[in-house]
Amino acid sequence: MRILHLDQNHEYLSSELEKLGFENHYDYTSSKDQILEKIDDYVGVIIRSRIIIDDEIIKSANKLKFIARIGAGLENIDLISAKKNNVKVLSAGEANSNAVGEHAIGMLLSLLNNIGISNEEIKTNVWEREKNRGIELEGKVVGIIGFGKTGQSFAKKLSGFHCKVIFYDIKKIPSNEFGNSVSLDEIKMKSDIISIHTDLNQSSLNLVNMDFIKSCKKKFILINTSRGKCVNTKDVVSGLIENKIIGACLDVLDLEEISFEKIQSNQDLDYLKESDKVILTPHIAGWTHESKLKLSKLIIEKIKKI
Repeated sequence: MRILHLDQNHEYLSSELEKLGFENHYDYTSSKDQILEKIDDYVGVIIRSRIIIDDEIIKSANKLKFIARIGAGLENIDLISAKKNNVKVLSAGEANSNAVGEHAIGMLLSLLNNIGISNEEIKTNVWEREKNRGIELEGKVVGIIGFGKTGQSFAKKLSGFHCKVIFYDIKKIPSNEFGNSVSLDEIKMKSDIISIHTDLNQSSLNLVNMDFIKSCKKKFILINTSRGKCVNTKDVVSGLIENKIIGACLDVLDLEEISFEKIQSNQDLDYLKESDKVILTPHIAGWTHESKLKLSKLIIEKIKKI
């Protein structure tokens, strides 16, 4: 009943697993080859984003019963191999959806009202009122791409701002009290603000590229709190320069390393950092003190049901 933890998580997770009779083993540094040497000893693996659990690892883990990802998104797990080898895959996206929704609201309001810019100006004794006149969210059309837990969390929070929420999801989720289901083309035609909340998969990889940007009827604000590779950074920079994108709130970037702990620097990132039309945060939308505990609690409940 051994479990291998490949990433650090809330201490609640380990203590509750012990109560369930599991033996916790921790390895936060080993490479894939080193993991392959010992994976056969474990019935469960706990991961975040450091390691890709591919077909080779799954086939080598003859005792493996489950893989638990502490977070949302399962792009670093070979789901086909897991299913073939009768390995349960657990995720906890529901646990940090509120955090992501709140973060998206915070970034958007800060951008619309020049909060970050004016705050920095005042620190240097600049007191500019007219230049920092804001834009209200009320009455704007917000298009959400991906209407799972985080997309719905964002939509629910937007409902109090009296804007019109429309959404597109490949699963054909019906309209509800927080938004109307539309086609992707309608998102492009009507949205003042477009927010990405998809998993990373074949249909969402490089979704927001130059073709997407040029096909949008209105100039728009882009929000991305999902995965960096859903949005082409170079094309977003071009969209900003050409004024097709009038603002961007980016918590994730395609320049991040697989673990999300580091980012590559290049001229596109330099442009984003210098732009007054851009707000950047370091992949922390779902990264709250509350969500850290919620994620572990939810995974424990799912493990109990295996």
